[in-house]
Amino acid sequence: MELWIVATIAAAFFQTLRFMVQKVLATDRLTATGSTFARFAYAQPGAWVLVIAYLWWTGAAFPTLAPTFWAWGLAGGIGQILATVLVVLLFKERNFAVGITLKKTEVIQTAFLGLVVLGEVIPIGGWIAIGIGLAGVLLLSRTPGAVGAQWRMLASRAVLLGLASGFFFAVSGVGYRAATLTVESADPLLRAVVTLSFVNLMQSLVLVPWLAWREPGQIAAVWQARRVAIWLGLTSMLGSLGWFTAFTQQKAAYVFALGQVELIFSLLASVLFFREKVTMRELGGIALLTLSIIVLVLVT
Repeated sequence: MELWIVATIAAAFFQTLRFMVQKVLATDRLTATGSTFARFAYAQPGAWVLVIAYLWWTGAAFPTLAPTFWAWGLAGGIGQILATVLVVLLFKERNFAVGITLKKTEVIQTAFLGLVVLGEVIPIGGWIAIGIGLAGVLLLSRTPGAVGAQWRMLASRAVLLGLASGFFFAVSGVGYRAATLTVESADPLLRAVVTLSFVNLMQSLVLVPWLAWREPGQIAAVWQARRVAIWLGLTSMLGSLGWFTAFTQQKAAYVFALGQVELIFSLLASVLFFREKVTMRELGGIALLTLSIIVLVLVT
């Protein structure tokens, strides 16, 4: 099995765990931005320990970073910050499984963004799969209890948050793939851990002054929540390591497509952990999006 496939499945698993912890933190203790900062802050120590340990274990020298690395890394990092804040807000609108599924429109949007920015062409079979995924989003777009025309339901807060988070996750995916490709090393794991560590650092540096200015008290709250937040940082680091490793090997659109296996993990979390109900309509939407994953994997 190819490295990018293993890395993507592992990333999807750890990302589901991370969102579970983040949902608990955002609901009970922290704001959406505060919980977003927590994931980066508590992932920092582990990320740098991983870099040092990997360099020591392999005996490799620290790789050279092209000037464009910083621009791509910052673009991807800010995109991920915005996407994470939006998806945490989304959790307050719909149940856990549907929230993750709407966020997964990142696959559709990454395909377009990757074509425009990186020139990564998707074959006709891939676009067919994207169409199937869009049908799944339409099924998931009806807000429970809402009455009215379908086009109005598409403008609901839940759908808009889901689509916006998907867009910014697409920005982060394309930015991260571009950043990893500028690291001068033939070792995909080294490129991944170095990119992860520097991007994570940039994200923390961006969020500290923002929280101090706009949400005073949240930095202290992040520290007070450390007994739970440390697990957020650990799962975040492991998930990000998987994504970054996959990005070094494959197009961002394909990585996110395979990453839709997260839907299965999130559905299990929704039912077994959060004790939430999933309707037949929502299951139908999830099934269509899952079918789109299968088609995309077959055409890669």
